[in-house]
Amino acid sequence: MADHGTRVQLCGKLVARIGGRRVDAALPGRQGRLAFTFLTLNRHRVVTRGALVEALWPYEQPALVDTALSALLSKVRKALGADALDGRGEVRLVLPDAWVDVEAASEAIHRAEGAAGRQAWAELWGPARVALHIVRRDFLPGENAPWIDEQRLELDEIELRALECIAKSSLELGPNELESAVRSGRDLIRLAPHRESGHRALMRALAAEGNDAEALGVYERLRVQLREDLGVAPSSPTQELYRTLLG
Repeated sequence: MADHGTRVQLCGKLVARIGGRRVDAALPGRQGRLAFTFLTLNRHRVVTRGALVEALWPYEQPALVDTALSALLSKVRKALGADALDGRGEVRLVLPDAWVDVEAASEAIHRAEGAAGRQAWAELWGPARVALHIVRRDFLPGENAPWIDEQRLELDEIELRALECIAKSSLELGPNELESAVRSGRDLIRLAPHRESGHRALMRALAAEGNDAEALGVYERLRVQLREDLGVAPSSPTQELYRTLLG
């Protein structure tokens, strides 16, 4: 069980408590926040100085970059506490038993998908919502670097997987949850228009509401979009669902 006295929120506004002490405000400016975020994401391994330089100055390095990095790490160590940042030539952020939001989102979506595999629809709901709540906050808004883009892509994928889980469970939990299934299906289509799971979820939800014509319209719009954008037809599962609705 994680000690929530050490808690880090990387999505949205950066918030960091170590041993119950709020430390994010003490970090040395923009570069300090970037260094802390990068080290938190990589806290289960040692990070080389070269990797830190590339993360903090991906496009143009300052003069005397090694000196600049040493000064920055010294200020970060002072903000976090001497025991939180281990090493000199290579460094590792030490956060034992910490709760970190991006890690919690990854763990939650795995729990949700595991529940889906067991068809434990009610059990799925909570973890999927936790994952969705976390990843829908912006990650380092206004910042750009390859590692930041990579992390955003991972969070975007978790959002899609969470929406798929919520749509699936909503369809299985009965009429009272159909609105949630419709909403999740529409969100999936908006975020990933070529990802057919959202179209199928929306088709099923609309049909369950008695809106067969609208459900068939979802298929037709997908068929046209796939043909025009990619030159392909909908997949076999989607075509089978279409034929079922026609029948």
